[in-house]
Amino acid sequence: MNIRSKHSTGKPVSAIPFFEGKGSTKALQILQSQQLKEHSTDVPALLVCVIGEVVFENENGMKETLQSGDYVNIEPLVKHWVIANQDSQLLLLK
Repeated sequence: MNIRSKHSTGKPVSAIPFFEGKGSTKALQILQSQQLKEHSTDVPALLVCVIGEVVFENENGMKETLQSGDYVNIEPLVKHWVIANQDSQLLLLK
């Protein structure tokens, strides 16, 4: 199986349930030059880049480029957003 098969190719940004245990995991797809708009989370989260390249930014001035295999910890209650430099597949774990 491949994570890409979980998403419609026509949507520029897509987030779907992927795995549920004690927390949850979502598979995210962000197409090149598209943005996951500014938002925040109530709980700590982990964003993992599986394929592609994205830029993660937050309101505290953090800016990280993530490529395949890279990850970033997301702090609760801090606004953040993600922009895709390439078609990208990510996992969001909460």
